[in-house]
Amino acid sequence: MILLKIYKMTLYLSHFFYTLNGGFMIIYIDGLLFLNFYLDFLLLLTVVVILKKNVKIFRIVLGAFIGSLTILVLFFKIGSLELFFIKIYLSFIMCIVCFGYKSLRGFFIDIGCFYMVSILLGGFLYFLNINFSYAHNGIIFFNKGFSISILFLIIISPIILYLYVRQIKLFKQRMIYSFKTNIYIGNKILNLNGYLDSGNTLTYKNTLVIITNIDNNFKNKKVYIPYIVIGGSGILECIKVKKVEVIGLGVFENVYLGFSKNFKLADADVLLNGLMKGR
Repeated sequence: MILLKIYKMTLYLSHFFYTLNGGFMIIYIDGLLFLNFYLDFLLLLTVVVILKKNVKIFRIVLGAFIGSLTILVLFFKIGSLELFFIKIYLSFIMCIVCFGYKSLRGFFIDIGCFYMVSILLGGFLYFLNINFSYAHNGIIFFNKGFSISILFLIIISPIILYLYVRQIKLFKQRMIYSFKTNIYIGNKILNLNGYLDSGNTLTYKNTLVIITNIDNNFKNKKVYIPYIVIGGSGILECIKVKKVEVIGLGVFENVYLGFSKNFKLADADVLLNGLMKGR
C-alpha cells in the first residue's frame, strides 16, 4: 500500500520524464526505473540506519533494484486490487532480499519500519508537489503548470530522510532517559516528568539531590546546598522529601529536592540524579 502511494506519487510528479507531443504523453521508462531505484535505495538505507542492521551495500542495491522493477507492473492492465497485492508481495520480497529472514517477528519489524519510512517520504513529496504545482481559489485547486524537477527531488529526498532519522535518534534517547516521577512531600504528591541526567551526581551528606524548576511553595525546612557545574557554581535551595518514586527505576527515600530556574530541563519537570540508575 505504501509503495503504491509512492509509485502513484512518482507518476504524478513525473512530468519531468514526460514530453507532450500532440496531446500524447511519452514516458521514459529508464527515467522511471532510475527514480524508483533511487527512492527505494534511500528507503532501505534509512531502515538499515534506524534499526542498526549490519547489511552489506550489495544487498541494499539488490533490494532497491528489485523494487525499481515493480514500476513496470503499472503498464499492464491489472485491476486495482490485484495491483495492490502484487506490490505488497514484491515489497516483501524486496525487504527479504535486503534484510534476510530470521524470524516472523523480525520480518514484521523490518517491513513495518520500511512502510513507515515510505509513508513519510511519499507524504512529504506529495505535500511539496501540491504546494509547488497547484494554486487554489477557496476549495477549488488548479494546476499552475509547474512541478518539482528531478534534481530537486533527488536532493530533497535524502535531506527529508536524514532529518527523520535524526529526530528518531533524539526521540529514542529522550525516551530512554525519561521517567514518570512521583515526589512525596508530606501529604502531597507531585506527579512530574523526570529526566535522568548521568552528569548530575550531586549528593549532600551521602543523600541524593534532584533538581526541579517549579516554584518552592512548600513549608518544609530549607537546606542550602553548594553545587558546581560546567560554567559556574552556586547555592541550591532544597528541601528534604519523604520519598521519590521513579517509575522504571525504583523508590528512593530521603532525597533532597532542589529548586532552581537556572537549569534547563527541556520538557521535563525534574532532573533526576544519575546515581539512581542501578541502585
